[in-house]
Amino acid sequence: MLRQKKEVVAMVLAGGQGSRLKEMTKNIAKPAVAFGGKYRIIDFTLSNCSNSHMEAVGVLTQYEPFELNGHIGNGSPWDLDRIHGGVSVLPPYVARDGVRWYKGTANAIYENMDFIDSYDPEYVLVLSGDHIYKMDYSKMLKYHKKKGAEATISVIEVPWEETYRFGIMNVDEKGRIYEFEEKPENAKSNLASMGIYIFNWKILKKYLIEDEKDEHSKNDFGKNIIPKMVERGLKVYTYNFNGYWKDVGTIESFWEANMDLLKDDNKLNLYDRKWKIYSVNPHTQPHHVSTSGQVENSLLNEGCIVHGKVKSSVLFTGAYVGKNARVIDSIIMPGARIEDHAIIEKAIVMEDVVIKTGRKIGDKNSDVVKVIDKK
Repeated sequence: MLRQKKEVVAMVLAGGQGSRLKEMTKNIAKPAVAFGGKYRIIDFTLSNCSNSHMEAVGVLTQYEPFELNGHIGNGSPWDLDRIHGGVSVLPPYVARDGVRWYKGTANAIYENMDFIDSYDPEYVLVLSGDHIYKMDYSKMLKYHKKKGAEATISVIEVPWEETYRFGIMNVDEKGRIYEFEEKPENAKSNLASMGIYIFNWKILKKYLIEDEKDEHSKNDFGKNIIPKMVERGLKVYTYNFNGYWKDVGTIESFWEANMDLLKDDNKLNLYDRKWKIYSVNPHTQPHHVSTSGQVENSLLNEGCIVHGKVKSSVLFTGAYVGKNARVIDSIIMPGARIEDHAIIEKAIVMEDVVIKTGRKIGDKNSDVVKVIDKK
């Protein structure tokens, strides 16, 4: 089916299990994990698409997709419920012999080439659905065109001691990539891939078909597609990003990203009216802080009730903090209940968990973030 032609199609890779988040992704995909008091991780990528005027968006799901699919729905919170374009949820390819799970990031796009072709685009924007950041993709596309690039990779400078965790770009003075190193032990550069790519669609399609025929390929953009493009001399450039970006792939990084929202110099700025982050509205009661309640430097969403003390913490919809209870440097997920005299420090209390009266969880001076889930 040929849809209305679009210059660019955005493809959001949202099927990750996020195993390093442990209990937090036991029953849901990483992009569906709650973040920042009222959002889910994928809201940032979808909001970026909406704010960047990307009108055709495919979301590729796989691991535990039920909650993520329900959250995305028809895309209306992000203004992506359109007759011509909008958001489309794309589960793994179903063949006659059963479901074929996506083998890698490149294979996921390969299996959905028909969807992309239906818009007859000039460019394809490949995104990750599990990072926290705000970015205008239209500016990256403009840069891609100006350079006459065949592929453009958004990069960010990371601390040298963390380069081993990323795909690292080695570039010339014009920003053209001459070498791509996947998680090097001794990096030559600290320009790390953000997992945001723009490709000329006709060129990418040829590489995807070739890669699928290679029995030894990992079917991955970072390990296979991009290194091969660089080795063959294609015009592959970096696009430097200077804003806030966080890969919340571990318990510690997830906790840190939430705590970053409470800083006075927070670069993410959820209150920027020119670049809103949209989500599904819970439609519940207003939050309430009673006469015995104290709240300092914290985020409280709708439906929260606070009778105790909350300091430097993030409380999601319907969280409850009892009398003389203390919540410090912590994240309280939707519907969690902290009963009277309980103490929560540097911890994440999962959805609908009840912390019994007088119990103490975590230590604000510890290097470990405690996660409390249902038994």
